[in-house]
Amino acid sequence: MLTPNQNASQTGESSDMPVEKLEIPPTGSLMLARASKNVRPRLGAAAAELDFPPVPNGIDYLVSVVNHLQPDTGGTPRDIKYAVLHLQAAAEVLLKARLAREHWSLVFKDPGKAASTKYDDASFDSCTTAAAVERLRNIAGIDITKKEADALDDLARDRNRLQHYGLTHNAKAVEARAATVLDFLVRFLDETLLPELTDGEGEAVEGEMADVRKGLSAIQSFVTQRMNRLRGNELKGKKHRTIRCPDCQQLALLTTAGMGWCHFCGTTSWSSADLAHAFQSEPQDSPLAGCPDCHAPTLTDSAEFADAKVTLYCPTCASRLIPSELRNCAACGCFCRAEAAPPETGQFLCPACQERILREEHEHYWQ
Repeated sequence: MLTPNQNASQTGESSDMPVEKLEIPPTGSLMLARASKNVRPRLGAAAAELDFPPVPNGIDYLVSVVNHLQPDTGGTPRDIKYAVLHLQAAAEVLLKARLAREHWSLVFKDPGKAASTKYDDASFDSCTTAAAVERLRNIAGIDITKKEADALDDLARDRNRLQHYGLTHNAKAVEARAATVLDFLVRFLDETLLPELTDGEGEAVEGEMADVRKGLSAIQSFVTQRMNRLRGNELKGKKHRTIRCPDCQQLALLTTAGMGWCHFCGTTSWSSADLAHAFQSEPQDSPLAGCPDCHAPTLTDSAEFADAKVTLYCPTCASRLIPSELRNCAACGCFCRAEAAPPETGQFLCPACQERILREEHEHYWQ
C-alpha cells in the first residue's frame, strides 16, 4: 500500500514526467546526456526546448519504467507508482503513434469528426488505449493477443486509480502486470515502429533502447528466478492444483476447496466466488455454471493449470472435470457426469431433473 508520503509527488515531479535515476549504467553517458536536456537552464543561458517526438517520447518513458522496476535499485511502492504512471503514458504514446501512421484521423476519439487543423495543433480528444488496441487489430492488422490487451486494460485501470483516487493493491501483482506490458511494448516497437524510423532517428534512440532491453531482461530474470524457486519448493508436485493468478498472471496460485493463494504475489483473498468471477465465461445464473459435483454456480471454463490439462474447474469443491466425460441435461441444460443413469424415456436428465419429474408424475397420479 502506498503511504501518503510515498504517494506524494517530489519537487519538480509530475505523473507525466519520467524520473531519471542518477546511477550511471554502462550507457551512463547516454543517460546523462538525456537527463541534461530536461534540466532547467541556468539564468542567462539559452532557453532549452522540449523536443520529444512520439516514438522517442515513448521510449524515454520506458527508460524511466525499467529504472523504477530494477530488482536491485527499484521496486519500492513509490518506484512502482511511477512505473505504472509512466508505462501507461508510454503505451498511449506508442500505440497512437502506430495508429497515426495508418491514418492520422484514427487517433481521434471520433474519427468522423477528425480535422487536419486540429490534428496539427493537437487540439482534439484522442481515443482511449482500449480503442487504439481495437483499431490497430481491426484496421492495421497488428497482432495483439487477448492476454496483452487484458494486461493493457489492467494497467489503464491501475493508472486511473493511482492518479485520481489513490491505489491500494498488492505491489508484486502490479509489478508483474507492468512487466507483461513492458515486454509487449518492446516487441511492438521492434515489429511496428522502429523499422519505420529513418537512419538518423534510429541512431538517436539506439542507446535508450539498449537501456530498455537490458532493464527488461533483469526484470524477467527476477520473475524467472522467483518462479523457479516456487516450483522447487511451495508448488512442487502440485501442478494439478496450481492455476495462473488473475492478478500477477503467474502460474503460482495454489487452489484448495473454497479458496486460493498466490505464492508469487501473495494475494490470499481468492475465495471461490472471486475465482469463479475471474474465470467464468457463463453468467452464474446459467445452467452451464452449475458444478455437477457440488451444484454450486461456480463452474469455470478458462482457468489455466500448471499441468496444462484442459479441464473445467469448480473452485468451490476443487473438482476438475473433462468436458468429454460430461453430458448436458435435456431438461435444464446443466452439465452432469455421463455415468448418471438416464430415465426410461432415453433422454439424458440430471439427477435433479429426474427427481423433479418423478415427483411431478407421482403428484399427477394421485390427483
